[in-house]
Amino acid sequence: MVITEFIFRLTLAFILGTLVGAERQFRQKSAGLRTNTLVAVGAASFILLSLSLTGIEGDPSRVAGQIVTGIGFLGAGVIMKSGMSIRGLNTAATIWCSAAVGSLSGAGLWQQAVFLTLIIVFIHISMRSLGNRINRISFAKVDSNEPLYQLIVGCKEQVENHVRVLLLSALKSEPNLQLRSLKSSDNGNPAYSFLTSEILANGKNDEMMEQIARRLSLEYGVSEVSWELISHINE
Repeated sequence: MVITEFIFRLTLAFILGTLVGAERQFRQKSAGLRTNTLVAVGAASFILLSLSLTGIEGDPSRVAGQIVTGIGFLGAGVIMKSGMSIRGLNTAATIWCSAAVGSLSGAGLWQQAVFLTLIIVFIHISMRSLGNRINRISFAKVDSNEPLYQLIVGCKEQVENHVRVLLLSALKSEPNLQLRSLKSSDNGNPAYSFLTSEILANGKNDEMMEQIARRLSLEYGVSEVSWELISHINE
């Protein structure tokens, strides 16, 4: 392979990886501009290495298979479990796609690489709002069987924000639960806060509510956690 072709393919991987990474950096994701660019360039480099060493007689697909395996380990490193929520799945999938962009660029399939990059960016920009809209629609079509839960958490004032974050994270990871309201009061004691939340459920979710309550009760500074089914919507 001539050096000009090598440079062109590697530069293409760099540019396309930068496009994907820039969108992720704008969203303040853990794997942003540098990570996605390096993954794309690295994947392209391994493909180019195979082509440079073996020429037309080699089989770059074997190298591509090893790239997929290696990126799997890298993606697993950004997936984190915090309490009942799992974070980083979207970031891991983006890293995986960046490797595909780099592999296509390294193999000289520049049109396919450009198109894949546009698809990745489009998914991140458009599918976020579409997913949120679908979630709102699913909870807007509520019938008389939809329960409304009340969850009360008593905690020290200094850990209130931490408890709020844990609660919101737990609800975000559970598609059948949606926070309807969240209020805070001290009940006459400024040293303590009482978080009262109303949670709309898509069907009966007593077990999930108990899991959330049990998880919050283990946190430092939390003195009491209770929940109850208070009504059914449109009842």
